[in-house]
Amino acid sequence: MTDRSGIFAGDDPFVIAKSWLTEAETTEPNDPNAIALASVDPDGLPNVRMVLLKEIEDAAFVFYTNYGSAKGQELTQSGKAAFVMHWKSLRRQIRVRGLVTREEGPQADAYYTSRSLQSRLGAWASQQSQPLASRGALMADVAKITVTHGPNPKRPPFWGGFRITPVEIEFWADGAFRLHDRFRWSRKTIHDPWNIQRLNP
Repeated sequence: MTDRSGIFAGDDPFVIAKSWLTEAETTEPNDPNAIALASVDPDGLPNVRMVLLKEIEDAAFVFYTNYGSAKGQELTQSGKAAFVMHWKSLRRQIRVRGLVTREEGPQADAYYTSRSLQSRLGAWASQQSQPLASRGALMADVAKITVTHGPNPKRPPFWGGFRITPVEIEFWADGAFRLHDRFRWSRKTIHDPWNIQRLNP
């Protein structure tokens, strides 16, 4: 491909994604790693919510959550997900569609340990997405967990990572007169080479 500009340079979409995120970290006022994550329930009805992307690996994207939450159950059931990252300051976005697997090993333990103690205790206390009687009830559960698990709680077995391995990644950059630049990396399976195409705006 010969007509890609510098911001789309290279044939590795993960390198480009890392570069764009690094740039956004200096321009976005809040949470440059925020993504709108989409999943579907057993009836095929879509759900979407904001989560924080925690790592762009060499071949996948990783975030963390409660496996018992609505998104956790839906992702486990379908094994598929999509998300979009949008940076208003840069006028760019990245769209991803792919297959989902859990990250429940040392990498998840390390990330959990890196969080603040309050966040680690909160992960134990919150029955994410389930009905809650009151804020006071949640704080009471946090207090109980603090006594039970102490100052160095281990990662809950119901909490960990999801890894999205893409079959499609699209990079979008704003263009004059709404003639935006769009490039799509796509492949039939996660083992196939990428096909790169420029798309109409």
